[in-house]
Amino acid sequence: MLICICDDEKNLRKSLRTTVETELQLAGVSYEINESGSGEDLLGSLDSSEPDILFLDIEMPGLSGMETAHKLREKCTRTVIIFVTAYPDYVFQGYEVRAFHYILKPYREEKIREVLRMALDETERLADRYFLIEQKNRSLKIPLKNILYFKSDRKKISAVALNGTEEFYGKLSDIENDLPDHFIRIHNRYLANLMQITDLGPASCVCGGEELPVSRACRQQLAAAFARTLLDN
Repeated sequence: MLICICDDEKNLRKSLRTTVETELQLAGVSYEINESGSGEDLLGSLDSSEPDILFLDIEMPGLSGMETAHKLREKCTRTVIIFVTAYPDYVFQGYEVRAFHYILKPYREEKIREVLRMALDETERLADRYFLIEQKNRSLKIPLKNILYFKSDRKKISAVALNGTEEFYGKLSDIENDLPDHFIRIHNRYLANLMQITDLGPASCVCGGEELPVSRACRQQLAAAFARTLLDN
């Protein structure tokens, strides 16, 4: 598991790292910690790696934490982002990058442990689920965390994932009933992974970097679910 900590205050990084390491050891989690003092350093050190959990300061010189999160989301869709900040005014901006939680400075060690445990549960929950596709000559398991959305075209369903698209026959309503709650209907022909949605407009959303239509009938439910991805945590 890759844990990243990005804060321009060295003493706070050290304190946060100590608490995180202690909790990970108690939980028996194998980990690697990448520590950075700026958003530029963090992004430059990741290359093709995708952090599992990121503790990210918002107010930093140069590239701010919010700007860093936006750039990170361009290639790291599954990272659990936890903002660490002295300012509570960024909560609504966090919707855009699907922030998992906020920890306010000066933070308490108990709070860090609590949020980290929730983040570990979230990464485990997303890692272990699969969607099974039955095709004529084979059966295929796709990790749910990799699926961006399902699209229906008459009786044919396209499962659009990070590494490609698979087609099969079925009904979107039947698929919806078998999926966890973070898959949500955005249109009568589209079922999207809420964890992959990064932007929501009046009649469309951005899912995995692709713009998808949002119907008027689904707009209100989607907006509420999009907000809950932050507020419920």
